[in-house]
Amino acid sequence: MYVLAIDQGTSATKAIVVADDGRVVGEGSAPVHPQAGPGGAVEQDPHELLDSIVAAGRAALEAAGEPVAAVGIGNQGETVLRWDRATGRPYGPAVSWQDRRAVTITNELAEHADRLTEITGLPLDPYFAAPKMAWLRRRDASDEGVVTGVDAWLNHQLTGVFATDVSTASRFLLLDLERVAWSEEACGLFGLDAAQQPEILDCDAPVGETTAFGGTLPVTGLAVDQQAALFAESCFAAGEAKCTYGTGAFILANAGPEAPRSASRLAACVAWRTGGETSYCLDGQVYTAGSAVTWLRELDLIAEPADIDRLADDDAASSDDGAIFVPSLAGLGAPFWAPEARGGWVGLSLATRRADLVRAVAHGIAAQVATLGRAIGEDLGRPLERLRVDGGLSRSAVLMQAQADLLQVPVERYPSADATALGVAAFARLGAGAATTPAEAVGDWTPAGTFEPRMGADEAAERLARWRAAADALAGLAR
Repeated sequence: MYVLAIDQGTSATKAIVVADDGRVVGEGSAPVHPQAGPGGAVEQDPHELLDSIVAAGRAALEAAGEPVAAVGIGNQGETVLRWDRATGRPYGPAVSWQDRRAVTITNELAEHADRLTEITGLPLDPYFAAPKMAWLRRRDASDEGVVTGVDAWLNHQLTGVFATDVSTASRFLLLDLERVAWSEEACGLFGLDAAQQPEILDCDAPVGETTAFGGTLPVTGLAVDQQAALFAESCFAAGEAKCTYGTGAFILANAGPEAPRSASRLAACVAWRTGGETSYCLDGQVYTAGSAVTWLRELDLIAEPADIDRLADDDAASSDDGAIFVPSLAGLGAPFWAPEARGGWVGLSLATRRADLVRAVAHGIAAQVATLGRAIGEDLGRPLERLRVDGGLSRSAVLMQAQADLLQVPVERYPSADATALGVAAFARLGAGAATTPAEAVGDWTPAGTFEPRMGADEAAERLARWRAAADALAGLAR
């Protein structure tokens, strides 16, 4: 059977039609345009998000020329929206996962931070949905409508069903991680009503039917983007990990069937629930990865992302001048949780050149991911054995080699640019009854390339220590 899979992302929506053997037989995409503003604001037009899903999905179906039997939908996570359940009308723009204005809420709730982490597995940070939901209620000074993740609004617009999936719900700071249900206590701390939150569905649950793509199609798969990619990359056993290098870089590791507790201040979430069985994961975030590369282009330091590799091959970039970059242009997530931190180059000299600055950005992203990967290993009681990677920046050989060097494990490049969409396609296939196990739903795949560590362990540890000192200093300046 053929499945239509939608990956609704921060800067674009991608849709693919997938065959049983994993072949992509049609694809489509549509851009979306997050708008940054003062005070850490990042907002998105919800109608543009919905229109992009329809446009990308119809384009993929037209390109495939094959009838599909089911639809799977992936979402961008912690983006929230206030809207009218009766009419579906939004009360203004969606507040993006990148928006930092809810720091006022997290500061007020600081004394409850440990309790919230105990309940939900998540540190108290404006990255997650609940602080933004509470901030939106306060800003609008209105109890009218519901405030939910934008995925619930999109699901309602497409199917008429008021629902989210369990992996997305676990990103809200409102879910009781062990019971996998909305927590009355957590909701109360944020001034939110648990009864107004959407129904929580399994990732392979039959959601409803949609006519958005022509005809009537069942929606049988839902997931948040990073967990969908973890599923697509066959990280089914505890300790298996992947990192997606998109707008941000997100490293997740399967933590098994029991709710984990992170001593390293990582986020503990639901990876997925299929067939009524829950798998958990540990999650670390680099908020600016692809967006840092876009920033380099806006500064005229590069003309296109491929310049990162070209500059690294130049003679002028062949020696390391000691420049360090901390990619905290939108704050620092785990393990720092410093939402007001700002990025910076340190260790510069009069000898520092453009190539050194650009290379430092790539190495800084790799260093933050490596720091998170090592923290995951400490929480799981054993180091990672390998890291699977996907996303646009995974095409950079310089970045991937730096990742292997600093993490000291092989880095395996996923063969498709569509890991999230392929993950939700696999969930949809399970939900439609076309597969009976995760491995069968995902299918076989082999890495498109592997990067082995070339750097010695002592040098890697020294470089990470220097990067961590720089990151601690920038986090400290924000306090």
